[in-house]
Amino acid sequence: MARYMTRYDNNKELWLSFLAAILITAVYAGVVYWKRAIPPAGALFGHLLGILGFILMLLTETLYSIRKRSHSARWGSMASWLQFHIFTGLVGPYLVLLHTSWKFNGLAGAATLLTLLIVISGFIGRYIYTQIPRSLDGIEIETPSGQFQASALARARRLLAVWHIIHIPIGMALFTAAFIHIGAALYYATLLR
Repeated sequence: MARYMTRYDNNKELWLSFLAAILITAVYAGVVYWKRAIPPAGALFGHLLGILGFILMLLTETLYSIRKRSHSARWGSMASWLQFHIFTGLVGPYLVLLHTSWKFNGLAGAATLLTLLIVISGFIGRYIYTQIPRSLDGIEIETPSGQFQASALARARRLLAVWHIIHIPIGMALFTAAFIHIGAALYYATLLR
């Protein structure tokens, strides 16, 4: 008997993200206590937060997309890759938020706003995604008789298509802004010193 994913089967990526955020917050609070100040974005700890956050966000964007488009790949189920995508898509932006030193001006502020929009969009997309029945591998399946109405399933599929049209350009704008920010930070903070 095939087992189908329900919308509540896979919340472990959210719990792991929450636990990672608690751990990161504890380390951040320890640094704030030790330094008696919020770590500047341009200091070693601030840079470390930004670099780790950006790497996680880059992994979020690239690895899941590559796996999703590689139909012949056998390296992990789509469900596992989606969980990885969600985990890194929450933890990475949180690290980047801490990297900002709570200053949101200029291009870095715009990148932070785009990061917030992409995270919110990701939560919406996850909700829509869970409305479409899938196998344990994350492959969309036809609904077992009587479990879902066909019109509700068609509506969820249309919403997911519209969501992709919005989510992907926000991600592209975010990474464009992030790469410009990184380039400017390297130029002004490193090369001009």
